[in-house]
Amino acid sequence: MNQHLDIASLSSCYAAGADPAEIIAALHQRIARDGLGPVWIALVPWARIAARIDEMMRRRAAGQDLPLFGIPFAVKDNIDLAGVPTTAGCPAFAYVPERSAAVVAKLEAAGAVALGKTNLDQFATGLVGTRSPYGIPSSVFDPRYIAGGSSSGSAVAVALGLVSFALGTDTAGSGRVPAACNNIVGLKPTKGWLSTTGVVPACRSLDCVSVFAGTVEDALAVARIAGGFDADDPFSRRVPDHATRTDAFPAAYRFGVPAEGLEFFCDRDAAALFAASVARLERLGGRKVEIDFAPFLDAGQLLYGGPWVAERLAAIEDFALRHADDMLPVTREIILGAGRIGAVAAFRGLYRLAALARRAEAQWAKMDVLLLPTTGTIYRIDDVLADPIGLNTNLGRYTSFANLLDLAAIAVPAGFLGNGLPFGVSLIGRAFSDGALAGLAGRLHRALGDAAIGATGWTLPEAPAQAMVPASADTIELAVMGAHLSGEALNPELTRLGATLARTARTAAGYSLYALSGAAHPKPGLVFDGKGSGHIEVEIWSVPSGALGWFVAGIPAPLGIGTIALADGSAVKGFLCEAHAVAGADDITRFGSWRAYRQGAP
Repeated sequence: MNQHLDIASLSSCYAAGADPAEIIAALHQRIARDGLGPVWIALVPWARIAARIDEMMRRRAAGQDLPLFGIPFAVKDNIDLAGVPTTAGCPAFAYVPERSAAVVAKLEAAGAVALGKTNLDQFATGLVGTRSPYGIPSSVFDPRYIAGGSSSGSAVAVALGLVSFALGTDTAGSGRVPAACNNIVGLKPTKGWLSTTGVVPACRSLDCVSVFAGTVEDALAVARIAGGFDADDPFSRRVPDHATRTDAFPAAYRFGVPAEGLEFFCDRDAAALFAASVARLERLGGRKVEIDFAPFLDAGQLLYGGPWVAERLAAIEDFALRHADDMLPVTREIILGAGRIGAVAAFRGLYRLAALARRAEAQWAKMDVLLLPTTGTIYRIDDVLADPIGLNTNLGRYTSFANLLDLAAIAVPAGFLGNGLPFGVSLIGRAFSDGALAGLAGRLHRALGDAAIGATGWTLPEAPAQAMVPASADTIELAVMGAHLSGEALNPELTRLGATLARTARTAAGYSLYALSGAAHPKPGLVFDGKGSGHIEVEIWSVPSGALGWFVAGIPAPLGIGTIALADGSAVKGFLCEAHAVAGADDITRFGSWRAYRQGAP
């Protein structure tokens, strides 16, 4: 079947009159013909799928909105799909859920069609994809090499063109490492955005449901539909409105790269491809800044020897103690070995993480997004089987810290190594920067040129209209005197735009400064009335011109941007207040600055 399965292409095909039953039947028959293992653990019976398609056809005919109408997807087998066994990669653990996981139910309600359950590292313990009694999936580009894990089957299903997207989980990188090994996109959302109700926990406080897709746009669209607050999930979080906006990064964004500590495990091709990704981001308007990567690395190491290993035991302790012989040796060693971690060690780990998170905050003050290799290299299956713990740790070097430090991430293809295997990079941002990361990641992915989806031979579809702020090297000077001053509450709105502090100055005579009441943040109002003594201290910030409009659009009345005369005879753009808004407000001109007023006010 040559039909492209990205959501836009398949939806257009249906709109033109194609029969979803015919297309999905061809996929179902292909999976059954090739055999389930090692990619799949269970396939949904065709009769059930056909009935579901009929139901969707009726719903659409009745006028219901089905944004994922007829879109086939796969479910990692630690996520419940009603009526289909959940094994978590361990036959003795299997159970048949009556209800689908919350995320699966949302996707099916939107018209998506689940084809089956995919293979994984047992109990989602591993980044290698080799720890399963159902077989070892391999990279779609070379059967000698790993597919990555733990969401191995989900990634391979997308990369082979068997489904449009697939659900995985990501605790330490399981939703990103397999994407890099198979030339597809892996979106790891901010913790708590996608519910984990109906998901077999690995580390419950860290687990995320992730999305594999051929394009960034598809991954984000699926996450938007599957996400949302779930009162039944104690780790679910209410997501701010800006979290899925793709235009939230400034035009002159800053991307961090480690000043030292980049490790490619002797893979020179991987190092060269990462350098090419750095150059590509610079051409897309980014400014590279070097950061101290040590706190991120150190945080990631806690996942392998700290309290979160014990959390894996807490998730399945009853089963693990009673069925130790039913677990794979390496999985048993990791999970049961966690019983040696006591409460004192757990608290020490938590304290250590808090200290590292504080150190990482200092690095985030320098950057808007972090660029890293998704993996430093890709390993042969035989090598992983010979050293299952050491090479697994290497694969998590650039992924395992993300959930511990409450970060969002997305992995995208970044070219091919000399041996024909894919290489990927990840964009990582603060919590709830998911949409902004996706907006930038989509541009970075397409900057490769005629990039293909997995091993399908399908090139990326035409890019949708982007809402990103256009890049610009020009700057405009902007005077601020209130909450946007350095160190004040709204200053990050400037720094996220790539604005830099140029100097301090004072206004000319004739300006009066007032303290406005009733605002969420205390704010001053500067007006020119010809009577004030002026000489109000301001900070002058250089703002990228392409980003200024985005900034101005968010300024609430009665403030606006006008031209301010300075004491040295020059003029700059700056915050001014509508005259009517200062009626009855306190005249604080005598203090000479907003900060002086704040310090001297009773």
